Amino acid sequence: MALIGLVRVSTDKQNTQRQHDALDPICLRVFEEKISGKLSTDDRPALLNALSHMRDGDLLTVQEVDRLGRNLLEGLIVLNDLFQRGIGVKVLEGIAAGEHTERSLILDLALALAEDRRRDITRKTKNGLEAARKRGRVGGRRPVVDNDKRAAILARRQRGESIRTIAAGVKVSIGVVHKTLTDAQPDTQRAIPAAEDTAC
Repeated sequence: MALIGLVRVSTDKQNTQRQHDALDPICLRVFEEKISGKLSTDDRPALLNALSHMRDGDLLTVQEVDRLGRNLLEGLIVLNDLFQRGIGVKVLEGIAAGEHTERSLILDLALALAEDRRRDITRKTKNGLEAARKRGRVGGRRPVVDNDKRAAILARRQRGESIRTIAAGVKVSIGVVHKTLTDAQPDTQRAIPAAEDTAC
């Protein structure tokens, strides 16, 4: 009997290292997929590839049962399909940890709990962003220009340096320099035109 591993995330931005750390040391081979919104096994090339490498008695191995599907429905469809093909599943972590050759209440419960956990995380994230907006804070990346860079940009501009030269010297984009200079001007003064001396 051999273990064939499956690593799955929904988007390219998600990290698969934790799953590889769990599967790589114990599996004969590990297949990785980054796919979302597919319900059937036949629509998942990496999963089909993993199945094609399995022999009688081998187990498809996942870190947690929800790696088989991103929600309860998808997970159940894939599990039913695997069991109908005579393929067993080994789950390493969570309440469904163990070897499974047929659908069970514990597998259904594990998938339902995973979906509920994801829904709860999404709700808390949304609520946190809304609360931050009400306090005047907006989510997103930290500003490119800190106080030191802002001071350097303003000082260089006072010395008569062009926007392009300042951008190269402070290691920010021309747009960031222009915005910093514009934001620093009193409302009564004219904002610097966007195209000013960028060709210098």
